[in-house]
Amino acid sequence: MGRGETDIYASPFYQFTEIINKLSIAMAEIVTYHLEPGYVFVSANAALIRTVVGSCIAVCLWDKKRNYGGMNHFLYPEVATKGKTTAQYGNVAIPALLRMMKNIGSSKRNLVAQIYGGGNLYDSKRNRVGEENTEIARKILRDNNIPVISEDVGGKMGRKILFDTYSGHAAVLKVHRLRSEDWIEHKNN
Repeated sequence: MGRGETDIYASPFYQFTEIINKLSIAMAEIVTYHLEPGYVFVSANAALIRTVVGSCIAVCLWDKKRNYGGMNHFLYPEVATKGKTTAQYGNVAIPALLRMMKNIGSSKRNLVAQIYGGGNLYDSKRNRVGEENTEIARKILRDNNIPVISEDVGGKMGRKILFDTYSGHAAVLKVHRLRSEDWIEHKNN
Protein backbone atom coordinates (compact mmCIF):
# COMPACT_ATOMS: atom_id res chain seq x y z
CA MET A 1 0.00 0.00 0.00
CA GLY A 2 1.39 3.39 -1.02
CA ARG A 3 1.84 6.43 1.12
CA GLY A 4 -1.43 8.19 1.91
CA GLU A 5 -3.55 5.21 0.93
CA THR A 6 -5.94 3.67 3.42
CA ASP A 7 -6.79 0.04 3.82
CA ILE A 8 -10.58 0.24 3.82
CA TYR A 9 -10.81 -3.40 4.93
CA ALA A 10 -9.10 -2.49 8.21
CA SER A 11 -11.36 0.46 8.94
CA PRO A 12 -13.77 0.11 11.88
CA PHE A 13 -16.69 1.17 9.67
CA TYR A 14 -15.96 -1.55 7.10
CA GLN A 15 -15.63 -4.15 9.85
CA PHE A 16 -18.89 -2.96 11.44
CA THR A 17 -20.63 -3.13 8.06
CA GLU A 18 -19.35 -6.67 7.53
CA ILE A 19 -20.67 -7.72 10.93
CA ILE A 20 -24.06 -6.22 10.09
CA ASN A 21 -24.11 -7.94 6.69
CA LYS A 22 -23.32 -11.29 8.30
CA LEU A 23 -25.99 -10.72 10.94
CA SER A 24 -28.47 -9.73 8.25
CA ILE A 25 -27.82 -12.87 6.22
CA ALA A 26 -27.95 -15.12 9.29
CA MET A 27 -31.06 -13.38 10.55
CA ALA A 28 -32.95 -13.02 7.26
CA GLU A 29 -36.11 -14.43 8.80
CA ILE A 30 -35.69 -12.74 12.14
CA VAL A 31 -37.57 -9.61 13.13
CA THR A 32 -35.61 -6.38 12.83
CA TYR A 33 -37.00 -3.52 14.88
CA HIS A 34 -35.93 0.13 14.90
CA LEU A 35 -36.46 1.49 18.41
CA GLU A 36 -37.29 5.17 18.50
CA PRO A 37 -36.75 7.42 21.54
CA GLY A 38 -39.36 6.92 24.25
CA TYR A 39 -40.16 3.31 23.35
CA VAL A 40 -39.55 -0.20 24.72
CA PHE A 41 -39.37 -3.44 22.70
CA VAL A 42 -39.07 -7.04 23.90
CA SER A 43 -39.26 -10.30 22.02
CA ALA A 44 -39.46 -13.92 23.11
CA ASN A 45 -38.26 -14.77 19.59
CA ALA A 46 -34.91 -13.88 18.09
CA ALA A 47 -34.87 -10.25 16.99
CA LEU A 48 -32.39 -7.59 16.01
CA ILE A 49 -33.14 -4.26 17.69
CA ARG A 50 -31.42 -1.12 16.51
CA THR A 51 -31.41 2.42 17.80
CA VAL A 52 -29.34 5.61 17.80
CA VAL A 53 -28.45 7.47 21.00
CA GLY A 54 -26.65 10.67 21.93
CA SER A 55 -27.37 11.85 25.48
CA CYS A 56 -30.23 9.31 25.60
CA ILE A 57 -29.72 5.88 27.10
CA ALA A 58 -30.53 2.48 25.67
CA VAL A 59 -30.74 -0.33 28.23
CA CYS A 60 -30.62 -3.86 26.82
CA LEU A 61 -31.83 -6.73 28.99
CA TRP A 62 -31.03 -10.31 28.09
CA ASP A 63 -32.36 -13.47 29.67
CA LYS A 64 -29.30 -15.74 29.71
CA LYS A 65 -31.41 -18.84 30.41
CA ARG A 66 -34.13 -18.34 27.77
CA ASN A 67 -32.01 -16.55 25.13
CA TYR A 68 -34.24 -13.56 24.52
CA GLY A 69 -34.28 -9.92 25.43
CA GLY A 70 -35.41 -6.39 24.95
CA MET A 71 -34.33 -2.78 24.86
CA ASN A 72 -35.59 0.62 25.92
CA HIS A 73 -34.53 4.06 24.73
CA PHE A 74 -35.14 6.96 27.09
CA LEU A 75 -34.38 10.67 26.80
CA TYR A 76 -34.55 11.99 30.37
CA PRO A 77 -33.68 10.53 33.77
CA GLU A 78 -36.89 11.11 35.74
CA VAL A 79 -40.40 12.27 35.07
CA ALA A 80 -40.90 15.70 36.64
CA THR A 81 -44.64 16.10 36.13
CA LYS A 82 -47.15 13.68 37.57
CA GLY A 83 -49.35 12.18 34.87
CA LYS A 84 -46.63 12.35 32.19
CA THR A 85 -45.21 8.93 32.95
CA THR A 86 -43.99 7.69 29.59
CA ALA A 87 -41.03 5.63 28.47
CA GLN A 88 -39.26 8.88 27.60
CA TYR A 89 -38.09 8.81 31.22
CA GLY A 90 -35.59 6.35 32.69
CA ASN A 91 -37.53 5.87 35.92
CA VAL A 92 -40.47 4.69 33.77
CA ALA A 93 -38.69 2.99 30.83
CA ILE A 94 -36.47 0.65 32.86
CA PRO A 95 -39.24 -0.68 35.13
CA ALA A 96 -41.42 -1.07 32.00
CA LEU A 97 -38.69 -3.12 30.32
CA LEU A 98 -38.31 -5.27 33.46
CA ARG A 99 -42.08 -5.79 33.64
CA MET A 100 -42.31 -6.70 29.94
CA MET A 101 -39.46 -9.21 30.32
CA LYS A 102 -41.25 -10.75 33.31
CA ASN A 103 -44.50 -10.91 31.30
CA ILE A 104 -42.84 -13.10 28.65
CA GLY A 105 -41.41 -15.46 31.26
CA SER A 106 -38.12 -14.01 32.50
CA SER A 107 -36.98 -14.14 36.08
CA LYS A 108 -34.82 -11.29 37.42
CA ARG A 109 -32.14 -13.76 38.50
CA ASN A 110 -31.57 -14.70 34.83
CA LEU A 111 -31.33 -11.14 33.51
CA VAL A 112 -28.18 -9.22 32.64
CA ALA A 113 -28.01 -5.64 31.37
CA GLN A 114 -26.02 -3.50 28.97
CA ILE A 115 -26.11 0.31 29.00
CA TYR A 116 -25.31 2.54 26.01
CA GLY A 117 -25.38 6.31 25.41
CA GLY A 118 -25.35 9.12 27.93
CA GLY A 119 -23.04 11.26 25.84
CA ASN A 120 -22.44 14.98 26.07
CA LEU A 121 -22.37 15.74 22.36
CA TYR A 122 -22.26 19.51 22.77
CA ASP A 123 -19.53 19.58 25.44
CA SER A 124 -21.72 21.57 27.79
CA LYS A 125 -20.79 21.80 31.46
CA ARG A 126 -24.33 22.92 32.35
CA ASN A 127 -26.22 20.17 30.50
CA ARG A 128 -25.73 16.98 32.50
CA VAL A 129 -28.66 15.02 31.03
CA GLY A 130 -26.37 12.32 29.62
CA GLU A 131 -24.68 11.79 32.97
CA GLU A 132 -28.00 11.87 34.81
CA ASN A 133 -29.47 9.32 32.37
CA THR A 134 -26.49 7.03 32.98
CA GLU A 135 -26.79 7.42 36.77
CA ILE A 136 -30.52 6.58 36.84
CA ALA A 137 -29.98 3.50 34.65
CA ARG A 138 -27.22 2.19 36.91
CA LYS A 139 -29.24 2.93 40.06
CA ILE A 140 -32.46 1.22 38.94
CA LEU A 141 -30.59 -1.83 37.66
CA ARG A 142 -28.55 -2.02 40.89
CA ASP A 143 -31.72 -1.65 43.01
CA ASN A 144 -33.23 -4.57 41.07
CA ASN A 145 -30.08 -6.72 41.40
CA ILE A 146 -29.57 -6.83 37.63
CA PRO A 147 -25.83 -7.04 36.84
CA VAL A 148 -24.50 -4.69 34.16
CA ILE A 149 -22.22 -6.85 32.02
CA SER A 150 -21.32 -4.18 29.47
CA GLU A 151 -21.61 -0.45 29.07
CA ASP A 152 -20.39 2.20 26.67
CA VAL A 153 -21.45 5.55 28.10
CA GLY A 154 -20.36 9.18 28.23
CA GLY A 155 -17.97 10.92 25.93
CA LYS A 156 -18.73 13.28 23.07
CA MET A 157 -19.94 10.87 20.40
CA GLY A 158 -23.28 9.41 19.45
CA ARG A 159 -23.79 5.67 19.10
CA LYS A 160 -25.60 3.40 16.67
CA ILE A 161 -26.55 0.22 18.50
CA LEU A 162 -27.60 -3.22 17.25
CA PHE A 163 -28.75 -5.73 19.85
CA ASP A 164 -29.29 -9.42 19.05
CA THR A 165 -31.95 -10.63 21.49
CA TYR A 166 -31.08 -14.30 20.89
CA SER A 167 -27.35 -14.15 21.70
CA GLY A 168 -27.32 -11.07 23.92
CA HIS A 169 -24.57 -9.57 21.73
CA ALA A 170 -24.51 -5.88 20.93
CA ALA A 171 -22.59 -3.98 18.26
CA VAL A 172 -21.89 -0.30 18.87
CA LEU A 173 -20.69 2.14 16.23
CA LYS A 174 -19.59 5.51 17.59
CA VAL A 175 -20.29 8.48 15.34
CA HIS A 176 -19.22 12.13 15.52
CA ARG A 177 -22.47 13.43 14.14
CA LEU A 178 -26.01 12.08 14.35
CA ARG A 179 -28.00 12.71 11.19
CA SER A 180 -31.75 12.72 10.75
CA GLU A 181 -31.36 9.64 8.51
CA ASP A 182 -29.94 7.74 11.49
CA TRP A 183 -33.26 7.85 13.31
CA ILE A 184 -35.48 6.06 10.81
CA GLU A 185 -34.98 3.43 8.17
CA HIS A 186 -34.65 4.92 4.71
CA LYS A 187 -35.26 2.92 1.55
CA ASN A 188 -33.92 4.00 -1.80
CA ASN A 189 -36.67 3.84 -4.40
